[in-house]
Amino acid sequence: YAVPLKLRATEAGSLLASDRIDAAVILTSGSHGALAAEALLTGLPVFVEKPLAFTLAEADGLAAIVARTTGRIQVGYMKLYDPAVIRAGRILAERAVAGRPPVRSIEVTVLHPTSESQLAQSHLLPPPTDLPTDRLAELRAAADALRAAAIGVVPTELGRLYSEILLGSVVHDLALIRAFVGDPIAVDHVDVWPDGVWPPSVAIEGRLPGDARFSIRWHFLPGYPEYRESVRLHFEDGSIELLFPAPYLLHAPTLLTVTGAGGGSATDTHHRSHVEAFEEELVAFHALVTRGTPPAAGLAEGRADIVTCQRIVATFGASRGIAIGGEAGAARAVETPGGATGR
Repeated sequence: YAVPLKLRATEAGSLLASDRIDAAVILTSGSHGALAAEALLTGLPVFVEKPLAFTLAEADGLAAIVARTTGRIQVGYMKLYDPAVIRAGRILAERAVAGRPPVRSIEVTVLHPTSESQLAQSHLLPPPTDLPTDRLAELRAAADALRAAAIGVVPTELGRLYSEILLGSVVHDLALIRAFVGDPIAVDHVDVWPDGVWPPSVAIEGRLPGDARFSIRWHFLPGYPEYRESVRLHFEDGSIELLFPAPYLLHAPTLLTVTGAGGGSATDTHHRSHVEAFEEELVAFHALVTRGTPPAAGLAEGRADIVTCQRIVATFGASRGIAIGGEAGAARAVETPGGATGR
């Protein structure tokens, strides 16, 4: 990557100690709690890719650091910076001011092919393979411990569902739902299928503020021709629909369609913009670093998504007779006294 040898680092501490660093951008896989804490303790502004962390304890530890330092943190939910998402939010705000009917339902569908098929056109360099095996084993053990702290000791694929699919992908959809209506207040139903297939399909249904409902259908389809995601918001008097392209096709527009009634007939209004959400996300981080401008998603939002993902796992475990422990199990025991399984 053309980084001079004298500026390379093999561990975060020496890199963060450099007086040449203005901010930290953390793009590693897995939980970002420990690295983010190390960076925040230096006083640097921090950008972390999703997920913020695997556990609520990590998130609360980061909040404690921010409370006693000048630390600032942004979580990488790039869809929040998509012009179509921003315009949809403005339309919702205008509807609220005008006293129009609120959102009745939000329905998300994700058709997810392989990562290789999505990235083929980018001609990326192959990932490095020189990580020492003992260090790799340490990282995997640490990730396993965090998963256990979050949801208990569960079957391997349920642990991967939590960390790789829910925290690794579905959080983007939770961020959109929050931006439009608010965080889920309950998760009522979760299904994962087909049995024995990985990655699987996942269905999630629940309740939102204002007596609205949400559903997420996330499908891994290895032979599907291209990534596709739709987010539909339905009202008593119309709909808003967003159709997202593959995230790695830079400057490919998200199509926003607003359906309503006018002059006695149905109307569809379409909006497109080639402004790139990933670039706008970095512009927002620059504003955080240089002016302290709050980002669209920070600690509170990242923590809220951990809560929802743990609720999803707990609801699924209850439906399949799988004991869920850790933070998720403790929270469910408090929320459903007497062992009731509804949420």
